[in-house]
Amino acid sequence: MFAGEIFAPRQVRLIEVPDATLDAGPADTGRILFQPELACLCGSDTPYFEGGYPDFQPRVGQSLHEMIGVVVASDGSRFDAGTRVLTVPDDQAGLFERFSVSDDRAIPLDARIPEEQGLLAQPLGTVIYALKKLPGLIDQDVVVVGQGPIGQLFCACVSNLGARQVIAIDPIASRLEVSPRMGATSTLAATGDDAIAEVRRLTDGAMADVVIEAVGRREQALNLCVELCRREGRLLAFGRPEATVEGVRWDRIYRKNLNLQMSVDPDFTRDYPLAMRWIVEGRIDVSPIVTHRFGLDDLQTAFETFTDRTDGALKVFIDFRCRN
Repeated sequence: MFAGEIFAPRQVRLIEVPDATLDAGPADTGRILFQPELACLCGSDTPYFEGGYPDFQPRVGQSLHEMIGVVVASDGSRFDAGTRVLTVPDDQAGLFERFSVSDDRAIPLDARIPEEQGLLAQPLGTVIYALKKLPGLIDQDVVVVGQGPIGQLFCACVSNLGARQVIAIDPIASRLEVSPRMGATSTLAATGDDAIAEVRRLTDGAMADVVIEAVGRREQALNLCVELCRREGRLLAFGRPEATVEGVRWDRIYRKNLNLQMSVDPDFTRDYPLAMRWIVEGRIDVSPIVTHRFGLDDLQTAFETFTDRTDGALKVFIDFRCRN
């Protein structure tokens, strides 16, 4: 069977590996043999592709983890063979023709919506999980720093949950063009002091009640987020950070008495199913962030398009079924 291998920085290829089997797991959980059909790239995949972890060499199958497909076999009771599911592989190692995974890391795919929208229940589930840590968003002024796919989903959710203002910030104009369709009330291409001045103007000097950092490791945006937040405000640092982050103004976080939250590892029994339900019910429209779709033969182009943010790329999909 085939697998993906990042064999050098910014170089990915398909190779042949032994066929996957239905590995045995703990006695209290079942396993499924999963065959991916459609996947999409996430910002947390790009460090593997770019060689952003100097002391870490990606292993075969890394990095891809947002995906839907079919259960080929199962030794548990949750899923029958032939069931289409959304799953998240261990260690972001999903770039395989088939792989074994615990059945508690999968949920049924709802057939009432287009498959790419059902797949987006995975990133939406991570956003829902994070926002449960920020209750009471009605009448709040919210700033979302970073308008990649996750930042766009945050805009949609906080708007849905009753925010007074949703201020979207990103230096890439094509992303800001999408933001109003995802719930942003204002968009700012400004950075640094200019962004701070604009948020001060939009909030009549008060600054934001809530600031969401959706940038991650590529650019350290935490200091900007701290300055955008009002005293005793709430700051959600969502983007995946470096192992150590130099230059963070912890004195400003301390002096402003900010409530700092972080978020990882949503609940498969609640967060992903709720995200799927929101999409099915039309509470959140994820279609504006669906921008690109490539076949498996164009794997290199898919990674480059997403990583380089070219051609208005937001969510870049990889169709495992399209291969010569």
